[in-house]
Amino acid sequence: MYKLLSHNDLDGVGCGILAKLAFGKQVKVRYNSVSSLNREIEFFLEHDHPDTFLLITDLSPNEENEKRLNDFYHAKGKIQLLDHHKTALHLNDYEWGYVLVEDNEGKLTSATSLLYEYLVTHELLEPADAITEFVELVRQYDTWEWEKNENHQAHSLNALFFLVSMEEFEEKMMERLRSSEHFDFDEFEKKILNMEEDKIERYIRRKKREIVQAEVEDHIVGIVHAESYHSELGNELGKEYPHLDYIAILIMGGKRISFRTIHDHIDVSEIAGHFGGGGHQKASGCSLTEDAYQQFIVETFHLEPIQEDAKRNRYNLKHSSFGSLYKNKSEKVFLLYKKNDQDWMIEKNKTEMEQTFPSFDEGERFIKRTYEAWLVRDDLFVEYLMNEVKKDSQHE
Repeated sequence: MYKLLSHNDLDGVGCGILAKLAFGKQVKVRYNSVSSLNREIEFFLEHDHPDTFLLITDLSPNEENEKRLNDFYHAKGKIQLLDHHKTALHLNDYEWGYVLVEDNEGKLTSATSLLYEYLVTHELLEPADAITEFVELVRQYDTWEWEKNENHQAHSLNALFFLVSMEEFEEKMMERLRSSEHFDFDEFEKKILNMEEDKIERYIRRKKREIVQAEVEDHIVGIVHAESYHSELGNELGKEYPHLDYIAILIMGGKRISFRTIHDHIDVSEIAGHFGGGGHQKASGCSLTEDAYQQFIVETFHLEPIQEDAKRNRYNLKHSSFGSLYKNKSEKVFLLYKKNDQDWMIEKNKTEMEQTFPSFDEGERFIKRTYEAWLVRDDLFVEYLMNEVKKDSQHE
């Protein structure tokens, strides 16, 4: 008999599907949040049959349960943990732990891809094209490679996961993987996935008008309350506001925070770890502890949302030779322009600042991070230029 304890996201449920394909009725699968895993481990150690083989995927136990699992392993030898999060690498110190973030070819792993390799290597599951394709879609979505590869099928798979119940998703996928030569969606799924894409776009547009900017422990952070589409939302907000170090998505119903970043120099797993959580460099999460609640909610609740840059300008454009005009909530005005072949300058309220910047992007980043300013509409830009021309003519 086998028991699988896995995460309750697409990657975790992908592991459950593989386990059921391999073991059929000989496996019991339990999907868990990060916080509920340790209760399940304690229940297993105290109540399950001692000959049951325990598989743990996509999650890692706390320190106390690490020791208890190690004792169980030395007594029975029937345990295997498979994970791909950097914050779980210390579990490689145990004989029963296997944590791999990146394989020998430099490809990021997922729990589903690690379990598939494990099952095939141990001849517990026969490899098949449809299963291999499904595993790769899960891996690309979980590591966010799908966006770089423009593999929208991977994104659609995750969308389908949230559109139906977990039980229905499992049943559909297992039937498809058993009977199909290749993995694909049926016509009904394609229709509802197209509808879901429109819904996601509308949701993200709304949340762009709600995000606030705050300084949290030496980082400039975008903070937004949202219950849905966390990966898509975090990614889009990061691209819309690249001056922000990371996005903190507050999930009040689940009492959790999801952290996302688009930057290579930011590791949100370290930020999540500070609050007892973990995950990947660019996607992590934690429970909403008292400390996190104070920093991300209490101290930021009064803040007004970030003002979006003007979208339909013809004249006040970024990188413009005339300069680019910004304004903030304090009515301070900033003109970012190129002074020579090397330097970009900022005029703050028509007074040139001493600091120079090697690129337009660096100058804009400074304005947005320091003053929370936004690119103004054309009419304000034209009015600004006309006033400058009028002043010059008066001085002549």
